[in-house]
Amino acid sequence: MKKGFYTIMSAQFFSSLADNALFVAAVEMLRTNGSAEWQRAALVPMFALFYVVLAPFVGAFADAVPKGKVMFISNTIKVVGCLSMLLGVHPLAAYAIVGLGAAAYSPAKYGILTELLPPSQLVKANGWIEGLTIASIILGAVFGGQLLGERASSVLLSFDMPFMDTGIDTAPEAAIAFMVVLYGIAALFNLRIPRTDAPLQPLNASTTGLVREFAGCNSRLWQDKLGQISLGMTTLFWGVSGNMRYIVFAWAAAALGYGTTQASALAGVVAIGTAVGAVVASMAVRLDKATNVIPLGVAMGLLMLVLNFIDRLWLAVPFLILLGGVGGYLVVPMNALLQHRGHNLMGAGRSIAVQNFNEQACILGLGALYTILTRFGVSAFGSITIFGLTVAGIMVLIGRWHRNNLRRHPEEMDRLLAIARSDKH
Repeated sequence: MKKGFYTIMSAQFFSSLADNALFVAAVEMLRTNGSAEWQRAALVPMFALFYVVLAPFVGAFADAVPKGKVMFISNTIKVVGCLSMLLGVHPLAAYAIVGLGAAAYSPAKYGILTELLPPSQLVKANGWIEGLTIASIILGAVFGGQLLGERASSVLLSFDMPFMDTGIDTAPEAAIAFMVVLYGIAALFNLRIPRTDAPLQPLNASTTGLVREFAGCNSRLWQDKLGQISLGMTTLFWGVSGNMRYIVFAWAAAALGYGTTQASALAGVVAIGTAVGAVVASMAVRLDKATNVIPLGVAMGLLMLVLNFIDRLWLAVPFLILLGGVGGYLVVPMNALLQHRGHNLMGAGRSIAVQNFNEQACILGLGALYTILTRFGVSAFGSITIFGLTVAGIMVLIGRWHRNNLRRHPEEMDRLLAIARSDKH
């Protein structure tokens, strides 16, 4: 791997670490403020909001500006979101601002991989990036929970600014203030990301033009015989996984009687399995064989249903690792295939923005559904059942879709797979 790749990994680690620790702190802030359960569930779709609304613009912006600079600006926006939460803005609105920064960050983070590395290294690079991201999810969830604990929060609250009353008086506020430091570290790494030789693409000054251009890119990727399969798989995977971040908290409270700090550790356990699965996939699956993992999507959906029957920690931990491992092994090859097709069809930043739009729209839609279910009293167990059956059913349909493509368009499929197989440089 080129030297710049490790700088990207470092920046991604600290930014993602802060994202996930902040989520735990925001859940606890809403809980201690006496907010309703549905408001805590709404954190997930609020984070996804700007991914969907700004999708036509962030991809084009990432292709028009050096990607290291885009990542730096994005981390600055995340800091603004944290400070807004501390200054009294409602946590849902402030968390949406952090989501705005994340929406701008993602096309640059993934897009620079296709500019820096040859296609033959994309699966491996995605394995490392996803593995590191998931490691940051593990540490972020656990770290956020620990910052809320009595020992860590008392240390953080003991710090005072000279001649200034910060107004930080609770454990969630102290944890959120610490996130500003982590985003600052990520921003320093952003400044060290090298400029690649990839030409910058002019930014369309017309809002209508950008929307029309994005709609065309979205249509092009959905019409591509490999792009549509990988986009469908990753869209559903991240739609469910994004909401499982909170559902695990609700399930841990219902099945194990856990609070936020203990439940955050279980969220990290899922990510451990995902990290292992991602790394194994990066070493075992070639780009032209990525579609072989489709049956794992059905298995992942059915495994989710088993969670309803687990009420002991010694059973929960290995099962959550297994569930995460299946997801990690599934998503890395699909993600690499999607990046490969998107880069060839429209450019790195725009293709990642299309991917983010579809995935975050799924998170937003499923998150809204879960929030409504919670508002009307549906339990975590009922939501898990709905999500698991949805995943299994749609993954079956995607598998049939791919087999239909192989049968009806054999020449095109052979050509596309041959391109993926021959990209060695």
